[in-house]
Amino acid sequence: MLERLETQIFLTLAEELHFGRTAERLRITTGRVSQVIKKLERRTGSRLFDRNSRTVRLTAIGRQLADDLAPLVAAMEGALQRAVDAGCGVTGELRVAFLGEWTAPVLLRAVGLFAERHPDCRVDVREVQLSNSRASLLDGSIDILLASYPFDEMACGPVLLREKRVLAVAAGHPLAGERSVSVEVLAEHPVVQYPAATSAAFKRDRTPDRTPSGRPVEKGPAGGSFSEMLTLVARGRGVLPVGASSRQYYPRPDVTYVPLHDAKPIERGLVWPEGNTTERVREFVRAAADLAEIP
Repeated sequence: MLERLETQIFLTLAEELHFGRTAERLRITTGRVSQVIKKLERRTGSRLFDRNSRTVRLTAIGRQLADDLAPLVAAMEGALQRAVDAGCGVTGELRVAFLGEWTAPVLLRAVGLFAERHPDCRVDVREVQLSNSRASLLDGSIDILLASYPFDEMACGPVLLREKRVLAVAAGHPLAGERSVSVEVLAEHPVVQYPAATSAAFKRDRTPDRTPSGRPVEKGPAGGSFSEMLTLVARGRGVLPVGASSRQYYPRPDVTYVPLHDAKPIERGLVWPEGNTTERVREFVRAAADLAEIP
């Protein structure tokens, strides 16, 4: 079993590749760093670093050990922090965000219940756009987001919202007068695309490359925001599958929303980075789920 300091020294040296900087970061002596590395090399029976007077490099075995240890250490530190959070109660600040106007009321109800349960935790509510929703989670600008599923490489809470899908077409489009259409019509018209920054899994769900029967779907132009995408639709540049709530929140005289009678519903819920699963986040997800169960 490795001691905590041994692990810290090894992983820091693997990152810095410099004994002096490693010692400075950990506030220990260079001699102590060297002593611990030699001890680890005796235990493993292999050199972990190739070093000379000018350079320090990980060996293949050293790289493998670093790759194996790093996630374990992160998991242990996360578990310890969660225990600290639980012992202190839910305090501090939680930054929550919504994507799309119609999700805001659902998020605000969760904020209200969470604040009632945890009055010592301040909640900051923000709106994000298609172009920065993922980046805001990854850079820590927000802690948790109410968004559409699926969402790549994020932890997901329970489904909070479901809605039917409709097809946005220009008011003068041949499909505008239909009572409903099949998803298969996507093979017959260009489909307006979401911004490149949006989740790949989300785009596959909303604007697939092929119809359910396997027919290819032509990609139309991409918009930078949802309003821009609807403007492309209005200009006749393509069609766009969207949620039925768009009728209420994005009514436009130049866009018609036609039901997609054989499309699965859109599902929405809370997403957050797995590594940011704090007690605050867990309690907020719990509050949102409790409200979703209310008839």
